[in-house]
This record gives sequence, structure tokens and C-alpha cells, in this order.
Amino acid sequence: MATTDRGPTVIVVGGGFGGLYAARALGRRGVRVGLIDRVNYHLFQPLLYQVATAALSPGEIAEPLRAILRKYRNVEVILAEVTRIDVDHHSVTLDDGTELHYDYLVLSTGARHSYFAHPKWESTAPGLKSLADALEIRRRIFLAFERAEREPDAAKREALLTFVIVGGGPTGVELAGAISEIARHTVSKDFRHFDPRQARVILLERADRILEQYPPDLSAAAKRALEHLGVEVHTGTGATDVQPDHVVVGDQKIPTCTTLWAAGVASSSLGRQLGLEVDRTGRVAVQPDLSIPHHANVFVIGDLAAFRQPNGKLLPGTAPVAIQQGEAAADNIWRTITGKPRRDFHYFDRGSMATIGRAAAVADIRGLHLTGHLAWFAWLFVHLLYLIGFENRLLVLVQWAASYVSYERGARLITGPWQVGTRGSGPARGD
Repeated sequence: MATTDRGPTVIVVGGGFGGLYAARALGRRGVRVGLIDRVNYHLFQPLLYQVATAALSPGEIAEPLRAILRKYRNVEVILAEVTRIDVDHHSVTLDDGTELHYDYLVLSTGARHSYFAHPKWESTAPGLKSLADALEIRRRIFLAFERAEREPDAAKREALLTFVIVGGGPTGVELAGAISEIARHTVSKDFRHFDPRQARVILLERADRILEQYPPDLSAAAKRALEHLGVEVHTGTGATDVQPDHVVVGDQKIPTCTTLWAAGVASSSLGRQLGLEVDRTGRVAVQPDLSIPHHANVFVIGDLAAFRQPNGKLLPGTAPVAIQQGEAAADNIWRTITGKPRRDFHYFDRGSMATIGRAAAVADIRGLHLTGHLAWFAWLFVHLLYLIGFENRLLVLVQWAASYVSYERGARLITGPWQVGTRGSGPARGD
């Protein structure tokens, strides 16, 4: 960033929900901001599973950061990766060796999937946290059907048509429902040598019920909706081994060529550079105003922050939490600059939603429990509302309307290599 005498400099690391909303809030107040991210776009993560299951294309849930922040002339976007943070000297170092100094720092670097001490499983069972992940999952799903078309051996074909999702949280539930709909409706008439409706979709959840963070009645409703779609829901058990051709669940071996991971997250490693203790997932305990102990000019928000509510529970790593924390951190920075006392952060819970399939969803909106069509329409409205950019909203609405009427999914492209066990490496081009 170029030097200037226009007042304090704020560096925001991460262009996800927390970082973007912090940068925008500060940009509106004329504060000098440098937003650093290793990709040049903001990703609407709640709809990643729809890219992974071909309902949407990447460009419909991502928007260039420079376009979003274009009107804020005091905000500079820097395409780079932060490799080092020195809180004592108020500096961050980028991957090319550049050192940037700040007056205030906002860390919002998100999280990746965690494999619970089994990192070797990642190549076999990809998680879903980025566009690259979504395209890889899409490739594996549709490649399994293509390989089944040419497989003469019945047992091998059955393994190709068995999809195992590990983790029964919102991502796992949404993936399971979408894959079942693909098999039952989208590609049901596209193949000549087998019936795609024979596909098995198995959802594994180690807890006693899926969507454990939801009220029990909504968890039960989600399970019924999944079973109506043909998904086999297994609770109270998880994967004990993941191999390219099978998954071990207890004493049972399930032959499968497609295993997807939705069972845990680990926060960005940058949190460990702050000189503070982190919890088992890498989150940093923050003060009530979202700053860290001993460094009042450093704020940690989103998935990287361990923020404990008055009831003792930690806030979840969701988009609404990150958005509100981003705006709150920006407000406290502005209040400090203008000589006003800071405010403690209070999260306003607007509810939780998860979609299971076509016109099926569950929603907990401040104690109001919705299921079926009503929850599904509420889910559509909320996700369109939070999408960045009018064009994105319009494109997604058109795609959803077309899919609802026809059961078609418009982005059924296999990108990357066809070799089994090889991760696709093609760029996200909006295809």
C-alpha cells in the first residue's frame, strides 16, 4: 500500500463475509483499508454445494472483490497470501516478501475441513470450502455415472453408484439430498446401460441425529425428507477408515468410489501466530469487543474467532455471525479513531436454515420451526437477499426457477482429468 497522511491504516485479511463487510463498513467512513486475499473474488459459501451438484455455475455465487469495492476509493484490494503476522511490530508479511504495516488489523481468514488426525483421507474424500473443492466434487459425482455406463461388472458398478457423505451437518444434508435428486431425476434417463435411480446415497453422522445444532423436531423432519429421497441415514456411527474403493463403518465395509467429507473444520493457521492459545480447531479466544488480549488494535472475527456468548456457548462459524462481527469490528475501530468507547459484540440470531431437496427444507427462525415448502421458500429468499450483486441474484433466481420446473441442472460439466483418484486442477471459469 502506498504511504499517505490520510490517517490510520486498517489491514483486513480475508475477503469472506467477515472481511468484506468490515472493509465496506470502514470504506463508507473514509478509513484507509487494505483488503488482502489469495483469490480475487468474494465467495458466497452457503451455495457452494449447489455448484458441487451442478445446480449453479461458479460465477453465479462469486463476485470480484474489486468490483464490489469499486466505489470505495480509500479501499485497496491486494491479491496475495499473508504468511506471517507480527503483532508487536504491527506488520504482516506477504508471500512475495512484502511487509505491510497497520494501525489496526482485522483477521477473517476462515476455515478448512478437518480430518481428525487422518490428513491422508483428504485426497480420497474431498471437503467443501472453496470453488476448487466444489468443482472437484462435481467432477467426481458425474464421472461416477459416466464410469458406471461402461462398467460390465455388477459389483464394481454398484460401488460406482454408491455415494457416501461423512457428516450430517447442513453441508452433508444438502449434499446428500442434491445427489439423490441428481440420480432420481436429473440423469435418470440419460444413460443406456444402467438405471441411475439404482444409486445409493449414504449419509453418516457420528452424533445421535443429523443437524444436531437444530431442534430435535427439525432434525427428525430433515431425516424423513432425506429418506423420502432415498438417502440412507446412519446416525450414531462414523467412518473409521476411508479408502479409494471403500469406507469402513464400524465392522462394515461399504464399497464406494465416491466419498465426500462434511464432518469438521479447522481454522486458519494464522491464528497461531498471534502468540495466544487456540482451541482444538485453531480458534482464538477474543475479548467482548472482538479484539485479542494484550493487542487492542487486532481484531479476530468469523470462523477464526472463539466468541463465547452469555449462555456459555460458542458462536458457530456461519455467514450471519461473520457478517455481524465484521460490521461490529469496523464500528469499534471507527469508535477508537474518533475517541469514543468501544461496544461489546452481541449477536442477533435471525435463525438457521438447511435445504434437503426440491421444495424441502427446515428452518428455525427465532423459535418458529418451518418445514417443507414454506421453509424452502424462506431459504430461497434469505439466500437471494445475501448474495452480492444484483446480476448474481437474477441469474440464480432464473436457474432455480428452471430447475424447479424441469429438474434439470445446467452445469453438469466434468472438468479436469478423467483418471480415477486424480484431483481435477482446472480453474474456476464459471462453467
